[in-house]
Amino acid sequence: MSEDHASCWVHKDLTVTTKQIQALLTAARASGGKDECQVRLTGIEQEYWMGTEIVRQRGYGFRCTVTVGDGSNRKREKMGAGYVNLRKQKKRQQRKVGREEEGSSSNRPELAALCDNQALLKAVKRWVGEGGKATLVGATDADIVLEAIEVLRKRATAGASTFLVKVKAHRGEPANEEADVQADKAISGKDVPTEWHDSTNRAVFTWQELRRKGGTVSYEDRKSTWNSGVRKAIRRGSAEEEMRKHRDRVTGAWK
Repeated sequence: MSEDHASCWVHKDLTVTTKQIQALLTAARASGGKDECQVRLTGIEQEYWMGTEIVRQRGYGFRCTVTVGDGSNRKREKMGAGYVNLRKQKKRQQRKVGREEEGSSSNRPELAALCDNQALLKAVKRWVGEGGKATLVGATDADIVLEAIEVLRKRATAGASTFLVKVKAHRGEPANEEADVQADKAISGKDVPTEWHDSTNRAVFTWQELRRKGGTVSYEDRKSTWNSGVRKAIRRGSAEEEMRKHRDRVTGAWK
């Protein structure tokens, strides 16, 4: 973290000592991986944690099982999913997400986490109330969605309630950060098993996607089965080809 772009706001009546300022500077200059935040619902940290999103939704005080999951799509090549159980901190799990030969996406490993709620909520919404659109036809990640729906069905049949709650990511939330770490370990771990790897035998499209970073233009190789990204790439490629034809026609008239 750069000191030039960091700021710390405190109450106007609070006195900040030189020692506290030095501690903040030391933390800002530290290098390494992610901080291992710990939730403390007592003492001076209580007021902070009681105001976080997951606590206000009774996540830490819930008397039943609470799990937090996350997915990772590293460099759009490798996919992994992981989760952590809040009541049993040692209960953590990772899985590599297969079928990478058909392209990778951020949504697929998040679905594989089974409790990465934003992706799962979107996927199972059409099954709520068993509406007329309850079908997996055309679903890109039908293999994972089917398993998630079956898990929810078994819980409902057994009379167990399931609450899916979306918690915003990358805000220092310990449960979410730990799930993110588990998802990254799923990709880098050598002994982590791979699931959901059956091929769909669908056509795989390859193209190059334009990237701009720091004034530098580059092209990134992409591949995927048919989706909105492929559609956009085809449209962009057609537009660029028409532009080249028009340019050649105009410049040729001036030769």
